[in-house]
Amino acid sequence: MNTKLTLTIEQRIIARAKKYAKKRGRSLSDIIENYLMVITKEERSSAVEITPLTKSLRGSFKAAKDFDYKEELSKGLSEKYLSHE
Repeated sequence: MNTKLTLTIEQRIIARAKKYAKKRGRSLSDIIENYLMVITKEERSSAVEITPLTKSLRGSFKAAKDFDYKEELSKGLSEKYLSHE
């Protein structure tokens, strides 16, 4: 069941958010609803247990401050899939 909600948000933020939603072909209400769903999602079930090995690796990787994960991922995927042509 949908319920109407009144929010007080700065006008310039609303204008930017509407442009963002329009570019993605979605409604602002849909974007806000999905955002709220994500941030209020219940924590994962405790049925998923982290193994001792995984726990021991946590925090072991320290990336450089200027490390660009997306760029490195793109390079790696390009090398993997495009270099065989």
